[in-house]
Amino acid sequence: YLDVAAGLTTFQLAGRYFETRSRRRAGDVLSALSALGAREARRRRDGVETMVPVEELRTGDIVLVRPGETIAADGRVIEGTASLDTGAMTGESLHRTVGPGDEVIGGSVSTDGILALEATRVGAHTQLAQMAAIAEQAQIRKAQVQHLVDAVVRVFVPVVLILTVLVALAWLLAGADVSTAVTNGISVLIIACPCALGLATPTALMVGVGRGALLGVLVKGQDALEASGKVTTVVLDKTGTLTLGAPRVVSIHADGVTAEQLMRLAAGVEAASEHAVAEALRTRAATMVADIPTATDHIVSPGHGISATIDGESIAVGSRAFLRELGAHVGEALAQTVADAERAGHSTALVARGTEAIGVITLSDVMKEDAAEAVAALHELGLRTVLLTGDTPAAAERVADSLGIPEVRAGVLPTEKVAVIEQLQGEGHRVAMVGDGINDAPALAAADLGLGIVTGTDVALKSADIILVRDDLYSIADAITLARATHRTIRTNLIWAFAYNIAAIPIAAAGLLNPLIAAAAMSLSSVFVVHNSLRLQNVTSLRPTRR
Repeated sequence: YLDVAAGLTTFQLAGRYFETRSRRRAGDVLSALSALGAREARRRRDGVETMVPVEELRTGDIVLVRPGETIAADGRVIEGTASLDTGAMTGESLHRTVGPGDEVIGGSVSTDGILALEATRVGAHTQLAQMAAIAEQAQIRKAQVQHLVDAVVRVFVPVVLILTVLVALAWLLAGADVSTAVTNGISVLIIACPCALGLATPTALMVGVGRGALLGVLVKGQDALEASGKVTTVVLDKTGTLTLGAPRVVSIHADGVTAEQLMRLAAGVEAASEHAVAEALRTRAATMVADIPTATDHIVSPGHGISATIDGESIAVGSRAFLRELGAHVGEALAQTVADAERAGHSTALVARGTEAIGVITLSDVMKEDAAEAVAALHELGLRTVLLTGDTPAAAERVADSLGIPEVRAGVLPTEKVAVIEQLQGEGHRVAMVGDGINDAPALAAADLGLGIVTGTDVALKSADIILVRDDLYSIADAITLARATHRTIRTNLIWAFAYNIAAIPIAAAGLLNPLIAAAAMSLSSVFVVHNSLRLQNVTSLRPTRR
């Protein structure tokens, strides 16, 4: 039996070699993520530049990045302007131009400029390091289907061992010699080895998690990827998820003054305010007027408005009730403008000079770029979409109509969002919740699948099952597309593994399969399963490439 033993060992080792090579490729995402990070950083202290290992960087250090160099830490730009290639981190195909005040993430590459940035997160706290850590943990965790496979294998293996003995005994009782009986029993034992069955699920999930990380979809666990493939309904938060989360001026209605004069006065009053509306007014005014006047004697009414003195005149910016308190008259035309804007879901800021309102500035939260196309991509996947927000019904309907979302749940308090999720689940839907704020955290945890926007709060990200590294809705469609592809691959692998064993065992028991051929077939089966899983690396983003 020396030739049989030698051949069997050769086939087994060859199969394991190719299998190990394939599985290593499946886990290469961890090496790929780690390779994105810089090994050294150009640190500036007391005007002196030195190259130091990234391990020596500390929060608050000034790091210089030259063209072609990789940013070594997350930080805030304090000097310079450059175009950054963030594709490896976020899946963004276009370069992003950054300047003083902009946030940058480690792993991005400066393509054409010199930057000086203040490090805000270093080492294991950077987004890149956290991505690698989460991906590693996700590849270790088992999915529910894998627990089922493990249970089947625990029963299957003893059955095969008993069957091997019975086959050998059956051949002996049938009059075969000991050599033939033992050979046929060994063939059954070899061909029934559940290697492919054990590899079918974890390998596919491991590749899926890795591919997701490279697409900007960070899966916290294989069970989350499994849940993604079963989702039927996607519930979307509005502010910060579908919209930018900050108001923008959309229209200006002046009465008795020009639009430029109105914005100049409004921006002057709001010059020192940190309110989101004040920021929106100053941003718009900067594009219309050359100078912003100096205001004095500020009086603030929180939640209502602010008044100040400009060039000896009293100027007020705020709600209609605030102007009424100050004794300012609002004309019918301006009052109608306010009413129309509020019915359309917009907010307004009235501007008064002395005792007369001189204009209305309409503001609205702006949709994120490509939001409508991304929602359409969800619909093309056969998913039902629901807009869930605490905002007014008018504002919610405006957003839903512009994005093509058919169902709206508006005016929902944070504590009531969980009830909406549970109601949808009670109707038989598998629900994915997408959000970014603290108020979304309970709903993210209650949903079958929670997806957190990377720009969201820490609480929301901790509650989420999947983190969308790139701040757009295409990542949701990418996550579900990848999950569905992963499930198809798992089914193919399991069907192959089960069918292979079921079909091959009778052949081996009938004495029609040599142990050498059985060993080769068993090894090739495992290699097939792993290579089939590696096809998930070909899954591409639904996000269109624009030039």
